[in-house]
Amino acid sequence: MTSASTSPARGVAERWRIDCGDGDVATLVVPPDAQRARRFEVDCRFVVAQRAPGARHGMRVEVDGALEWLREAPTENPGDTDSMDYHFRRDVPVGRPLTVVVKTTARQALRVRLSIEAEES
Repeated sequence: MTSASTSPARGVAERWRIDCGDGDVATLVVPPDAQRARRFEVDCRFVVAQRAPGARHGMRVEVDGALEWLREAPTENPGDTDSMDYHFRRDVPVGRPLTVVVKTTARQALRVRLSIEAEES
């Protein structure tokens, strides 16, 4: 698991990322800013590979403790990878953190990569 951040400087947008490799849960916490409100473009990505016919994979996205998005689908592309992506925008008030949790499921599919990225817009 790796994470990287760009600390805010005047006029420089923040960028936060967590890559959990083949993990099943990823959590990204963007710390609060005591001086300003912010808006983030958030991308959640789950990559899998089909191991057997009938494979399925799913992703659940929670933002600040509330369900934001949920989906399960057949895993396609035998011999290659398939992915599930969710993008959203979130306004974050002064003094509040942004917490994004992605939980995944995989049946007859191999987890390849799970990541979350938040970029200030």
